[in-house]
Amino acid sequence: MHTPIALLLGLGVILTALSLLGTLACRFALSPVPLYLLAGLALGDGGLAPAPEAREFVDTGASIGVILLLFVLGLDFTVREFTAGLRRHRASAAVDLVLNSAPGAVAGWLLGLDAAGILALSGATYVSSTGIIARLLGDLHRLGNRETPAVLSVLVVEDFAMAAYLPLLAVAASGGAWWQALLAVLVATAAVATAITASARWGRHVSRILTHPDPELVLLRVLGITLVVAALAEIIHVSAAVGAFLLGLALTGTAAERARAVLSPLRDLFAAVFFLALGLSVDPDDVLPMLPAATALALAGAATKLAVGWYAAARDGAGRRGRLRAGTALIARGEFSIVIVGLAGTSDQRLGALVATYVMILAVCGPVLTRFAPTLAERGGALVRSTRKDPPPT
Repeated sequence: MHTPIALLLGLGVILTALSLLGTLACRFALSPVPLYLLAGLALGDGGLAPAPEAREFVDTGASIGVILLLFVLGLDFTVREFTAGLRRHRASAAVDLVLNSAPGAVAGWLLGLDAAGILALSGATYVSSTGIIARLLGDLHRLGNRETPAVLSVLVVEDFAMAAYLPLLAVAASGGAWWQALLAVLVATAAVATAITASARWGRHVSRILTHPDPELVLLRVLGITLVVAALAEIIHVSAAVGAFLLGLALTGTAAERARAVLSPLRDLFAAVFFLALGLSVDPDDVLPMLPAATALALAGAATKLAVGWYAAARDGAGRRGRLRAGTALIARGEFSIVIVGLAGTSDQRLGALVATYVMILAVCGPVLTRFAPTLAERGGALVRSTRKDPPPT
């Protein structure tokens, strides 16, 4: 069997570089996600050191990465907790939709885009990056925080909304009739409802099937079934990540613990590849011309996500620091925004360049704000309190 030397060399260099970036991030107690994204930007077309030989592997690995991120995230929760969170955060989801789709719609109108372009840009500004945020919550050890269920509820509602939105956008971009759009939305909604019901009703049987004393067989069974479920989700126009998340919810007890143990190393590997691929998808030549407009849109998007996170965490009784952590966690945009622009297929090249630049700004700055903003706010609050306690000068 012939193995391409260029592929092996390219992958080896890329993985070694990612390990060095991860070490640098750990040295400063940061998440490595922004560094992985910047590495992808440097390695992509038009970057400093393009690596086309490894592109096919990276693209495939990226799809597996986001699936494993969401599957392992689902293992930390139960169907009952998840559905209760969704019911509690219906208002948060509505606020999220209104506040975060509006900047994109206004920007699209100002740019003179057609209806499909405006719909695409409003969706790109609405949806956060579930993959980036899932990794961040783990890196920063916040999965057990009080505000985290609110963050996850908002994210999963967004992913479910994408199940209805993407078919609608596809019909609008192709110039289809209104009844075709309505039919696509109804089919996707029914598929999601069926998946949630199946996960709640037959989850214990899934856990029993995936349980085995041999770790190797557990790995093969869990990974195989997860990829099959993700593929089936894509067939019915539901995100593969959503399908993996629901499968993770179905596993409980010992089955969930063993699945997490055997899949965590694979998740970390392919998650790094996913973030690298997200950076690769952006052409550096597209970034500079659209930087002013994308920066303005990113500032608006960061502010609206901060407001949504603050509101959602407050509904769960989180304090000020928890609300701020929730708001900054939701800022990052990523994979869905890129998919939306590709699906829109608009002839206006400004849309793709704007969204790519917007995504890169928030995908890099979002994790940094998530890491440092709560700490800086805490220090600022402590300084204000100490100033108030100082006696007046005599």
